[in-house]
Amino acid sequence: MPYRVPFVNPREHYRRIKSEVDFAITDTLTKGDLVLRQQLCDFESHLAEFVGVKYAVGVNSCYHALYFSLLAAGVGPGDEVITVGHTFVATVSAIVHTGAKPVLVDVRDDYNMDPNMFEAAVTASTKAVIPVHLNGRVCGMDRIIAFAKERRIAVIEDAAQALGATFQNKGAGSFGLAGCFSFYPFKSLGGLGDGGAVTTDDPEVARLVTLMRFNGEDRQTGEFQYHGQTALLDNVQAAVLDVKLGHLPDWIEHRRMTAGLYRKGLERIEGLRLPHFEDDRHFDSYQNYVIRTECRDELRQHLREQGVETLVHWAKPMWEHKGLGLENPGLPETERICREVISLPMSAETTHDDVDTTVSCVRDFFTSRTLSLHTAAGR
Repeated sequence: MPYRVPFVNPREHYRRIKSEVDFAITDTLTKGDLVLRQQLCDFESHLAEFVGVKYAVGVNSCYHALYFSLLAAGVGPGDEVITVGHTFVATVSAIVHTGAKPVLVDVRDDYNMDPNMFEAAVTASTKAVIPVHLNGRVCGMDRIIAFAKERRIAVIEDAAQALGATFQNKGAGSFGLAGCFSFYPFKSLGGLGDGGAVTTDDPEVARLVTLMRFNGEDRQTGEFQYHGQTALLDNVQAAVLDVKLGHLPDWIEHRRMTAGLYRKGLERIEGLRLPHFEDDRHFDSYQNYVIRTECRDELRQHLREQGVETLVHWAKPMWEHKGLGLENPGLPETERICREVISLPMSAETTHDDVDTTVSCVRDFFTSRTLSLHTAAGR
């Protein structure tokens, strides 16, 4: 159905930078630069500079970024890798495919890893930890990094939703052994299809990922170093992403402004929790604007009827998907989040009018609900 307020607006996104994107594609194709050419090298260099690391290696998904980073950390059968239960399944699948055991821990009210839970979950078999920077907010990396370093645990950041976000003025993807990013089309920096990257300061990690993404072959010598995979970021994608990377700071500022408008319009509604957390060490990029309410499903239905498109990330915990074969780790906050969260429209193209319409619809819902409850109580 057509929405008055779309969750994202890819057509408008393209229209605004059409000439730049069209030129990047045409220039790449005209030169015949399809695989492992200068456009990819340029994007990797610019991405590394943006994140604040020495190396960036383009791959074809964040899953491959995570999987290759785990291999670079030496993770394999018999090892344990700690991560959160509130994340996209690819985070856990990458662990499973190395042969290691995923150990799921709970999150705090900002949806990110609870350092207390991480520390309590460490055993003699713990080889790595994957903190997930969700919704454009970096985890509290000071404690995670310090504890992991003390115990020689590799830190691999799932920064799929956090490019441009910082903690203590340090960018997502620059804290651990490796940072892993997604360029899925609807991310803050999205391509024309799927894509991803690994960021690191470690030359050996960069080399392993570079080899693994292209069937294990050293392109300089022709020697195959590993049984690798076909997981290269295509040159045309890299060219488009490089164009968009130049706009990303402005897009993040727009998202932060939009989040501020939502906050002003929605604060002080009883029964509604907003994603604003009082800690000035964080600079949030607002990949998603996630609100929480116990009447989530009713609110979402109301917004749909009013023409406002929303999204629910992971309506049930991943261990309830029987095909994944995961044990129930007993994570109460993750279970509550799955029942309560709803993401409101948020993109570089979300307008003031979009926010006003959404806010008005949310307020109408809670006003009507309050009146109904009072009426019922008075009978």
